[in-house]
Amino acid sequence: MTTVAVVDYGMGNLRSVAKAIEHVAPAARILVTADPAEVARADRVVVPGQGAMPDCMAELDARGLRPAVIAAAAEKPFLGICIGLQMLFEHSEEGDVPGLGVLPGRVRRFPPEVAAQGLKVPHMGWNEVAQAMPHPLWNGIADGTRFYFVHSYYVEPASPEAIAGSTVYGMPFTSAVARANIFAVQFHPEKSAQAGLRLLANFMEWKPS
Repeated sequence: MTTVAVVDYGMGNLRSVAKAIEHVAPAARILVTADPAEVARADRVVVPGQGAMPDCMAELDARGLRPAVIAAAAEKPFLGICIGLQMLFEHSEEGDVPGLGVLPGRVRRFPPEVAAQGLKVPHMGWNEVAQAMPHPLWNGIADGTRFYFVHSYYVEPASPEAIAGSTVYGMPFTSAVARANIFAVQFHPEKSAQAGLRLLANFMEWKPS
């Protein structure tokens, strides 16, 4: 039986993520856990989250989860969602805090030019994702499919080849990244109806080479 650890560091809608994965993979064992040992034992790891980056990083460290998350990102199928995407990078403008440094790049706030166009920050609601590369997690999902977003910050990868998807909200920004066994998204698949469920199902079937 496949075991999936949904990492609990006190932030975000963990239960809705777990329920969505249970829905697409009823035979899997889904654990919402703050135990680093459980994360280490799991076959697949999901790091969801929402909230402020400084709080998320502080809670990750307070629970001793940083090494387990870094190890999971290095060696097993790994899905990051929202803050779970942002924390993979080296530094965030939100609170001027370092991230995990798994991926090169930084997290930036939407600039004033976005609001000047009459767009609200945070970016909240449905928006299209242009697929920047073929990937198993895009299987059965049309290019330009709409997903649900809630965020004021976005990732700026230092390596363009890591960009798996992009979205336009007053400006183009990276909304999905992929490298080896890592796939991470700015949007919330658990809130994105059938397309989001398909992405989660694809994650559960994914066998990174």
